[in-house]
Amino acid sequence: MDEDKTKEEPKETTETEDTGVQPSATTELDRADQIAERLKRENDRKDELLTREEALAARRAVGGVTEAGQVMEKKVETDEEYTERFMKGEVNPMKENAEQN
Repeated sequence: MDEDKTKEEPKETTETEDTGVQPSATTELDRADQIAERLKRENDRKDELLTREEALAARRAVGGVTEAGQVMEKKVETDEEYTERFMKGEVNPMKENAEQN
């Protein structure tokens, strides 16, 4: 039995340089650096997306183009406008009623 105890593998020890900083503090600093890098990448990506959205909004404003799926507002014609079109001969209420039925 005593022989089994002496044959046990020695525990692994990690050798670190004596920098005066504890290993746990170093890992916390490394983790903070990783988080900072990740945040910077995410902010850069958001900036790029914002730039693309601004360009898209500018093109829409200049071009007057709407996205597919958006409902176009239907203009409601007033009685005065309808009367004016009727007087010009552009509208024939008898034909419109026959087409609707």
